[in-house]
Amino acid sequence: MAEVNEILQQVLERAKAVSDQAEVFHISGWSRPVVFEANRLKSLVGRDSSGMALRLIKDGRIGFSSTTHWDGADSLVENALETVPFGPKAAMDFPGPGDFTPIPLYDNAVESQSLEDMIQLGQRLIDGVRAVEPELLCDASVSRSVSTLRLLNSNGASAEYTRSGFSAYVGGALIKGTDMLFLGDGDRSCSPLTDPDPLVDSVLTQLERGRDIASPASGELPVVFTPRGVGGALLSPLLAGFNGKSILQGSSPLVDKLGEKLLDEGFSLWDDPTMSMVPGSRAFDDEAVPSSRMPLIENGVIRNFLYDLQTAGQAGTHSTGSAHRGLNSLPSPGVSVGIVPPGDVAFDDMIADIQDGIVVERLLGAGQSNILAGEFNANVLLGYRIEKGKITGRLKNTVINGNVYTVLKELRGLGSDATWLGGSFKTPSIYCGGVSVATTN
Repeated sequence: MAEVNEILQQVLERAKAVSDQAEVFHISGWSRPVVFEANRLKSLVGRDSSGMALRLIKDGRIGFSSTTHWDGADSLVENALETVPFGPKAAMDFPGPGDFTPIPLYDNAVESQSLEDMIQLGQRLIDGVRAVEPELLCDASVSRSVSTLRLLNSNGASAEYTRSGFSAYVGGALIKGTDMLFLGDGDRSCSPLTDPDPLVDSVLTQLERGRDIASPASGELPVVFTPRGVGGALLSPLLAGFNGKSILQGSSPLVDKLGEKLLDEGFSLWDDPTMSMVPGSRAFDDEAVPSSRMPLIENGVIRNFLYDLQTAGQAGTHSTGSAHRGLNSLPSPGVSVGIVPPGDVAFDDMIADIQDGIVVERLLGAGQSNILAGEFNANVLLGYRIEKGKITGRLKNTVINGNVYTVLKELRGLGSDATWLGGSFKTPSIYCGGVSVATTN
């Protein structure tokens, strides 16, 4: 670690000498996945990675370069300088030293998990599902990882954190002639996952609900989106409107809507990267701006947009600590840990309330829709028919479409079943009315 910090400081000093401001971003880590395909162990190929990015401001423009192969400070700085004439105009300054509240993100138990334990967990996931349906062709994966992020800039900011990660997934396909039923669920944590039962139970519930094929559904129907359905259908078009870039470009429907009530008063959405041992959390964003819990939607009212330093400068406001970046890209604003507070309606009660409707569990791809306008339009990969208050089977060849701002304007219920999706989003089931449902040939 001392050697890495010495290298980063060397790059920063060299960049400071030829620019007005400079920032060095470094990320390193390793991952050890265990992958099963078609009910059998397939691969155990691990990966180690390390890379550095340099961003500088010179003559009012931003230059950028990155590398995964260290060959000296001069080349990285020279490459960044070459991009300056073509870079965006800088509307920001790098932050100074920050006061970061530590957020626990590392569990050393992840590093001590043995390969044998991981293989056993993957096999238990598959065996648990196939014990009920032996004809399922199952895939599974178990992975552990550790990554460290470091950031230095010429204004005195110096920030670092280490995050551990552990994930597990099991999925299956039941193929009978031309009919294919796809099932699956996964989980992610900063600590080891050791109990296969929650994922096995989830997949078996999907199997029970979807084993039989139901009659087609069509029309403007009430829809219950499970947490996975919310993530697949509603999340992307909803969050797109809060991105500071979309606000600046005028492409978001939320332009000039701060403080207005646009959605159902029962619906709220928070970005909270301050939660301990949650994979999406962090004490500071990818520009060393401190993280904080922030409402995006509060009881249906639009409260805040997401800004990084550059978009905040262009908008004449302050960064919300929402910068995300890859090694080879400039920062961009986004949600870290999205939280939709649950309601008090049980999933079974939502179903019992519907005479004619559907449940959306998973979608196939993003579909053809204008996400920036809040639209969704996609094929239902896994969904169920509701008739007279009961799930009667699985949907086939079904497409849903709508607008997230319309769908969330008058909710019929928020579930009590809040579930984590990938360690960065938590939502309950959402009961909506008036979603367009169509059956295709």
